[in-house]
Amino acid sequence: MKRYSRIFNYLSSYKTAIVRYLITILLSIIFSVLSLAMLFPFLQLLFGVNAVGAPAVKSNLVMQWINNYLSNLVKNGDALFALSLVCVMIIVSIFLKNLFLYLSARTLGPMKNSIVNRLRIEMYDKILMLPIGYFTEQRKGDMMSRMTNDINEVEGSVIGALEGWVKDPLAILINLSVLFYISPKLTIFILICLPIMGFVIGKVSRSLKKQSMRVSEKSGETFSVIDETLGGLRVIKAFNVEQKLKHKFLQISEDLLEARNQIGYKRDMASPMSELMGVSIFAGILWFGGRLVLSHEIAMNGALFLTYMGLFYNIIDPAKSISSAFSNMQKGTAAITRIEQVLNAPVTVDENPNGIKINSFNHSIEFQNVSFFYDDTAILKNINLKIEKGKTIALVGSSGAGKSTLADLVPRFHDPSSGEIFVDGINIKDYSLHSLRGLISIVTQEPILFNDTIANNIALGMDNPSTEAIIDAAKIANADTFISKKDKAYETNIGDRGSKLSGGERQRMTIARAVLKNPPILILDEATSSLDTESERLVQDAINNLMNNRTSLVIAHRLSTIRHADEIIVLNKGEIVERGTHDDLLGQQGIYYKLVEMQEVK
Repeated sequence: MKRYSRIFNYLSSYKTAIVRYLITILLSIIFSVLSLAMLFPFLQLLFGVNAVGAPAVKSNLVMQWINNYLSNLVKNGDALFALSLVCVMIIVSIFLKNLFLYLSARTLGPMKNSIVNRLRIEMYDKILMLPIGYFTEQRKGDMMSRMTNDINEVEGSVIGALEGWVKDPLAILINLSVLFYISPKLTIFILICLPIMGFVIGKVSRSLKKQSMRVSEKSGETFSVIDETLGGLRVIKAFNVEQKLKHKFLQISEDLLEARNQIGYKRDMASPMSELMGVSIFAGILWFGGRLVLSHEIAMNGALFLTYMGLFYNIIDPAKSISSAFSNMQKGTAAITRIEQVLNAPVTVDENPNGIKINSFNHSIEFQNVSFFYDDTAILKNINLKIEKGKTIALVGSSGAGKSTLADLVPRFHDPSSGEIFVDGINIKDYSLHSLRGLISIVTQEPILFNDTIANNIALGMDNPSTEAIIDAAKIANADTFISKKDKAYETNIGDRGSKLSGGERQRMTIARAVLKNPPILILDEATSSLDTESERLVQDAINNLMNNRTSLVIAHRLSTIRHADEIIVLNKGEIVERGTHDDLLGQQGIYYKLVEMQEVK
């Protein structure tokens, strides 16, 4: 049950609804028992007038009054009316039973839906809070599977079992209490048999958890392959790997099918097995109880014995439901485990909401003895760097040198493993994360756009900017020309990830977004490396406009774009090996000189 502590914690917010549910479900069970109890006077009437109100029958005051009333009706020649009255009472009892059952469902349904919705929102919030480094080890498809399939599994199994945890045990308890009142000896025999049935069903159910975990993992792999396929269709077709990917997807799908079938076989076995065992116990009690009645070992006539058996049969369905609910809970445990892995993941970059609010950048950004390790691998080693306000600092080096990691430390996408980073003389961990990132804009190599209008993409993160401000930002980014040619101009939807735009157009939109934010600190991560010559020129002009009067940290593979930087930092294997202006570094004829020579920069 510890696995479901989060669900129980959610339930604590619905105390009033839980009380209302308990009352309605309790009334539903009571009227269900009463409708079956009415079989007793009905059978008494059928067996003959002498049996009605027989002294050997054990009954409570209500049933005794009903028996006496019906007995008087029969003695006065109104047997048919008495029979009709019993039938009406049975119908009324069934009506009230189903009325309260409906009211209980009306109470439980919204509560279950709210819990699932709350779980989904909490998981999405956690994904937004987790540092970027967490997702380097996670496949996007697997995360999507946890957000969809696993939460749906929790909804269908664990949350769906809430009803079984309350209604079915109550039904069994109340029916058993009535049975025990009628015949303690016979009911003790039932209590001995029921645990045997529970043990057998539990044996089948416990094997579901392992198979369910396998289904969740395979579902995640399926999502990943689909995502990779949709994102890489051009490369897939260009390299003729359709059959290879088709075979890969087919293999995963076959494994998923097999795992789901195994779960289905075992889960579906629980209900018929419980029914078979229930009927077997029913037959055993029928024989055992019949023998006791015939031998007069218990004070029970035939009518009461049949009523007793009807009440016992009323236990079989709840027992089946409990066994099914237990099976589903075992199946849902795997889904909860995978969800909990995300919800319990440590947030290594603290939001620090009570930290200092920084509203302006005044002096400098300073790295002091900063190192960063990932899985015991050193990415950055003892970095000491000061970036003065208004200066442009360029980071160059081969792939894997640590350029992007160094830039990511400024907006705290990661925190240093050792050392400190200061903005205006204060450790960035002492600032509130929201206010710190409010000073920074980032333009990445791969433009990140959303399936929305051009205006909304440019205005991302801004509170109701004016149309004029959006247009002005687009003009500075050299984007207004192509936007104006669109049928709906700034209200044009750009498709998934900006698929309706060219690479240069997408990049200029991200620059317009950065212009509109008007940040004092700018990070450019190889913003022109994937563009053609004409697009690069337009984007570079837009970048130059953006960099005016801003502190810029530029990562570049095309060294021609950073030759006018105030300082160029050359990184190699996570260490600063050279630093200086373009001309200074050429004069040293070191690593930077070789990089320039390879690119034939003159």
